[in-house]
Amino acid sequence: MVVICLGAMKTKLNIGVLISGGGSNLQAIIEACEQGQLDANIVFVGSDNAAAKGLERAAKHGIPSFVVDYAAIIRKSKHHPSEAGYPQRVDIDQLVAKILAKQSNLDPQKLTSMVRSRIPAEVDLLKQMASYSFDLLILAGFMRTLTPYFIDSINQPHGTHKIMNIHPALLPAFPGLDGYGDTVQYGCKVGGCTVHFIDYGEDTGPIIGQAAFPIAESDDLDTVRKKGLSLEWQLYPKCIQYLAEGRLRVVERIYRLKNGSTIKRKIVDILPKKR
Repeated sequence: MVVICLGAMKTKLNIGVLISGGGSNLQAIIEACEQGQLDANIVFVGSDNAAAKGLERAAKHGIPSFVVDYAAIIRKSKHHPSEAGYPQRVDIDQLVAKILAKQSNLDPQKLTSMVRSRIPAEVDLLKQMASYSFDLLILAGFMRTLTPYFIDSINQPHGTHKIMNIHPALLPAFPGLDGYGDTVQYGCKVGGCTVHFIDYGEDTGPIIGQAAFPIAESDDLDTVRKKGLSLEWQLYPKCIQYLAEGRLRVVERIYRLKNGSTIKRKIVDILPKKR
């Protein structure tokens, strides 16, 4: 069994936040910090979208922000690959292999194209983030797939978990872009949200916390989303606070099946609060 303990390194946790849109979860985290419910400081807000309303929220609270124009960088990398800002010694095939190890059903060719186009944008993103000292990176509606290049750059030293995400479904059900929509379309009687650490797969990282709500027959998609968001705003700060208190431990467990095969999976233990 491999155990990785994650704890606060100072009185307050310094966190960075990446957004793409309205930033309602960002607002919930800002308010939790300001009201003393969360032992953390937001040191920056970054976005791939200059029109993101979440940037206005950051400005209102005096939080530094920046924008990395993913769309423009990706277009340039596709049409003028020789001008793309690739870092030295980046092995695209190796990065793709890391993703396929988590999700073997993906098309390697399409995956290679995606990784190749994203890395120049991630290089710019990392440069912007380098101006700030942070302990944890929070994804709050950041609608860009992160490559292993970016993930490994943040998760230093190797083996640590420093990127947290919230997903609008009860994982492992309904990963991807439209968790609440998928939940409704499947006819589920219960919906929910999940906070997890990021790994190389799509919404496959170790789960930190989950919250659920009942879905009535009269509930439409808007109703389900409203129910889910109200829980997200409570769950996300709560899970960040666990980390601030040094109460999260990532454990690799081995499950032995009846046919003799084994499954390795990383899970998150929440330790008791120290008195």
